[in-house]
Amino acid sequence: MKLNKIYSGLLKSKSGRKNVMMVGAALTISLHLPALAQEGPSEYELLEQVVVTGIAGSLAESARIKQADSRIVDAIVAEDIGKLPDNNIAEALQRITGVSISTDFGVGESVTIRGISQNRIELNGRSISGSGRGGISLDDFPSSFLKTVEVVKSPTPEMIEGALGGTISMETVRPLDLSEPLVAFSLDGEYADNTENWAPMFNLSVGNNWDLGDAGVVGASVRLAYQDRELRRDEFINLVTPTELDLDGDGISDQANTASGKYLVRSQNTVEQKTEERERTALGVSLQWEPKGVDGFVYLDLSSTELDGGQEAYSVLNDSKDYSDLDLTNAYSDQYGQLQNFGSGSVFVQPKTWSDFETNESTSNALGGEFQLTDKLRISGEISQSKSEAERRNSEFNLRPISREMYEADGTITEHLFTITMTQDGLSVPGLEFSDPDALLDPDNLAIRQFTHQRFATENEETAIRFDAEYENPFSGLDFLSSIKVGVRATDRDYELDRHDLRNNGDELKNLQTSVSYDGVVTPTWAGDFNDLYGGFKEINHDNSFAQSGISGSNALTHYWVYDGSLLAYDIEGTYDRVKQMLAGSSHELTGSIEDNMVRNTGSYAQISEETQAIYAQFHLDFDKVSAVVGARYVTTDLESNTYDQSGENNYSDFLPSLNVSYNVTDDTVLRFAAAKVMRRPDFGELSPAVSVDNSLVSGTQGSYQLNPYRVTQFDLSAEHYFSDGGLVSAAIFYKDVNSFTVSDSSCVADPETVEGQNVTEYVNVCLLDSAGVSQSDVNYVTGSQDLAYVEAQRDAGLTGIVINTDVNGGSGEVVGLELAYQQQFDFLPGPWSGLGAGVNYTYADSEQPNGNPLLNISNNTFNAQVYWEYEGFQTRLAYNWRDEYLYSQDEKRVRPVGELVTGIYNRTNPDDDYFDPTLGNNCRDARGQLDWSASYDINDNVTVVANVVNLTNEPILQLTEIGSPWLYSDSDRRITLGVRANF
Repeated sequence: MKLNKIYSGLLKSKSGRKNVMMVGAALTISLHLPALAQEGPSEYELLEQVVVTGIAGSLAESARIKQADSRIVDAIVAEDIGKLPDNNIAEALQRITGVSISTDFGVGESVTIRGISQNRIELNGRSISGSGRGGISLDDFPSSFLKTVEVVKSPTPEMIEGALGGTISMETVRPLDLSEPLVAFSLDGEYADNTENWAPMFNLSVGNNWDLGDAGVVGASVRLAYQDRELRRDEFINLVTPTELDLDGDGISDQANTASGKYLVRSQNTVEQKTEERERTALGVSLQWEPKGVDGFVYLDLSSTELDGGQEAYSVLNDSKDYSDLDLTNAYSDQYGQLQNFGSGSVFVQPKTWSDFETNESTSNALGGEFQLTDKLRISGEISQSKSEAERRNSEFNLRPISREMYEADGTITEHLFTITMTQDGLSVPGLEFSDPDALLDPDNLAIRQFTHQRFATENEETAIRFDAEYENPFSGLDFLSSIKVGVRATDRDYELDRHDLRNNGDELKNLQTSVSYDGVVTPTWAGDFNDLYGGFKEINHDNSFAQSGISGSNALTHYWVYDGSLLAYDIEGTYDRVKQMLAGSSHELTGSIEDNMVRNTGSYAQISEETQAIYAQFHLDFDKVSAVVGARYVTTDLESNTYDQSGENNYSDFLPSLNVSYNVTDDTVLRFAAAKVMRRPDFGELSPAVSVDNSLVSGTQGSYQLNPYRVTQFDLSAEHYFSDGGLVSAAIFYKDVNSFTVSDSSCVADPETVEGQNVTEYVNVCLLDSAGVSQSDVNYVTGSQDLAYVEAQRDAGLTGIVINTDVNGGSGEVVGLELAYQQQFDFLPGPWSGLGAGVNYTYADSEQPNGNPLLNISNNTFNAQVYWEYEGFQTRLAYNWRDEYLYSQDEKRVRPVGELVTGIYNRTNPDDDYFDPTLGNNCRDARGQLDWSASYDINDNVTVVANVVNLTNEPILQLTEIGSPWLYSDSDRRITLGVRANF
């Protein structure tokens, strides 16, 4: 414990970073002192020299890693230098049992391990920083940098805490591992079929080591990766409301096929089309030095990733002034009780242009060493620093459908209204026909409503120091105790979030169509006049909208005239200047530049300081056929959370014992048992009491520094049998008892700004106050016949509030599951058929939260299969992934009125009140399979041409209500890659 206190004291001082550097330097020097000459390569070093080529070689090496490890581990191994089986780390990991991925724009970005998303990602055993605790997104780190990626499902005491499902350990090639000079590069073009864009991807790896005689051996490697892709996602979204209806006109409400008999009526039809440009530049440098006559080395690792780009996004929504104005002449109900083939009256449109994109610069650097001091004692140490600087820019330019004809006739500011008809065939995107086909194209019916701009700057930095020592065969009389490993680790982390908003004399630039006056007369600015004077508008009508889902006939929301989103993404100053010219001489006149009018939002400011200290002891036991790793890790956390005007502290400690036992039934069959306690600290957004409110002033979030960490007790039992070269059959069962759940405690908070600034378009999500200006703990929403007009009147009377969701510790839950896996190369077949191979795995998982819902992002059934063939330089692979329906989010705004009871009455939190339904707002992602294909051909020993397709069959994503009715349709790009790899 003395070492723990020493390192803690060093990190707590104001000059902590300098002290850490001094300790790191001193540690590096000390590692050089007593050392023995190297007698020969260790077993680990021999393993490192295994040459892996091709799919079969990659799978065989993965099996060898799994068999040799004392933990329950699965691995992905590069088929060649810079070539994981998939071009994306997350997409490669989804082939592993128990691992599922989340995608963004169709690209894998994060994983859940055995149903849990709070996992730890490491690079060469250390943290990598992103804007949050989870580190950088997996699609933002180049897969070409890696030689192996391991998923560790059962931890040992030496492993850094913070993983509830498992640890994703990414390893790069060390320069001293190279047996010959390395020059490897790849050049690919990736085609995205929605944007019809070819994106360049370039990777370069250079490395070598040199014997300098008495100075020892020095190695160096450099890795460079560049990618610039453009992707588009199309989404169609509905608001779903349970409603009593009389379809046959007999004056009696008919009964739909739902628990309550109410029909599911869709409104607020919305098309959202987002195009993102994502540019990534990554650099990694690794230096190693092995002094002559010394068994050990010193290393310096430097890596950086820069993410840039922008988002051009459009949201086109149709709403109604009167939700009871329905045409039910040809309407009917489907199997879900959802109304089909109906019309709506009093409809208006709301086009919105926005851009919401985060740029990021992250670094991860480390200085360390590893030395065998005696034939029994091995020590290692490292000082590392990871840092992320991110800026998210959120901008909007919105229109309102104001009738110019009405305004010029009598001066009234009135929405341009029309009627619509909705039709649908199967699971295609519904068709929408407008009675006014120019509702979204006529600039004389669209007025400027709102211009907003926000900037969120996030800094996240961690400095860590560790020291480990391993002593083999410590006691002559205890032969079963093969080694003892101990270590300490201390970290100092600083997180800061700052926000600035565009303001005009303290106010947002919103509701401009009804508030801007010239010479005392309120005058809307129509989009056509704006465009004629200042430019900036364009027409959008993609010829491949919803190519995956298909559209039932045509959908009028896919053709619209809007402000150009690229001007928000890449020229915000130009957009500001246009709005400034528009408002010149008005009641809202702007002065100065956009920078002059950016005002700090003090209510959103968050600063968190976190110091941790850990110590562990780990014992390796060997009883012939039975081996075990047992021990514990003790970690303390000291947290200080600050907002602009308040601060608080929270200190806690965790004792984390673990046990991993392996029984070698034969040389090829292993039984394993593991048990452990693990913990993860809450994310930074959950730890700050700062309040973050959306632009509509409808909802917001608030954290708490008093939150306890997530804590899990887990058990694993597995059986593995290995055969031939890389053949594997395995089965595992697992159980996780999840404590300290974080749940939301909601309240309805009064705010004077809601009267003028609250957007109640999604009126079902607006909370109602009992008394004007008085906040309340009860959250009440509209019921029955209360509609948009009712909520507008309540808002104008000061009787609506903002729903603030505060994170608090809740109850417990559990996950139990089964994993099965098989892989084999059929090399016993004759001739070319010997290149065939296959791998399949299946995961079953059952989970429960405190409210009875399953855990998020966990399917009951997940299946993976891959079939490959490689022969005489040619290889090809088909990989299929399927998972059944799973809960994607809870209390989702657009489906908040829908639960299994289908009452339309909101009560998901109080079981003592009527109509309690914890499934209200459950948003489920429908079962989905995806087929990917890859192929390559070796032109010669050095050059290979490659091709692959992600989502070969062009499958869309469908999201469902709790009772299975579709409400969100999502299409993303199918990605096709062609390229060349070369090694010299």
